[in-house]
Amino acid sequence: QSLPQQKLLTWLSVLECVEVFAEMGTARVWGEMGRWTIIVLIQLAKAILRLLLLLWYKSGIQTSPPIVPLNREQQQPLHPQDVEGNSSGKDQTYVGRRSSRVVRSLQSTPSLQSRHWGSPQQREESQSRRVEEMNQPPTPLGLQETIAESIYVTRPLLHLLSLGVWGQRSWKPWLLSAVLDISSLSLLSDLKDLNRRERAELRRRTVLLLYYLLRSPFYDRYSEGRILLLLRLLADYVPGVGFVTRPLMDYLPAWQKIYFYNWG
Repeated sequence: QSLPQQKLLTWLSVLECVEVFAEMGTARVWGEMGRWTIIVLIQLAKAILRLLLLLWYKSGIQTSPPIVPLNREQQQPLHPQDVEGNSSGKDQTYVGRRSSRVVRSLQSTPSLQSRHWGSPQQREESQSRRVEEMNQPPTPLGLQETIAESIYVTRPLLHLLSLGVWGQRSWKPWLLSAVLDISSLSLLSDLKDLNRRERAELRRRTVLLLYYLLRSPFYDRYSEGRILLLLRLLADYVPGVGFVTRPLMDYLPAWQKIYFYNWG
């Protein structure tokens, strides 16, 4: 990736990290008008950054989060004592004569913090496969797939616009957003030869369609009573589950009112 593209991904990641804090902080300081103002500004900035990545840098299907979090356990070196082992000429593995099983030699045993239970060959193969997956270029998108990804990117802006036109209690913004999400997924379903990250992203978007059960006005009219009843039954009749379901019952109404948790 070029340096400008990396900067765009960084700014996009920063916006996704601070959007909930910005919404809640602005609502506390400037009230409801300030809250919706910061929501519109953040969604507009995110849409512009994503469109630049899609149309200018040809980034393909964009994942969330934009930058993959660093897994420090996976980034550990295969053998912390590689240099010493190579310089002394000692073998790092031993192959059993009768079993042909590969085990690590005592001279190349790493420290306890970086020790793993797989053979060095398995660890090396998994890390090389992971690096190869991370370095795979994005799948080129045709016209249909580019339109589908553009629909997904601009869907939050169209939803906010429809909220301003028809109001928060209207079904039209909810229906418009659902149609756009389903249309985008339908157009992208024909795309073949996706890499692992892109397939995971499409699965994530499909699962997120369940959020429409928690989004107003569907939640207010249909889902709220049934979900709270189910959680209450689990808390009353299933031993031990109440430690999870009762706090969830208290948290769900507050979660549902935060835009970036519910619609972001």
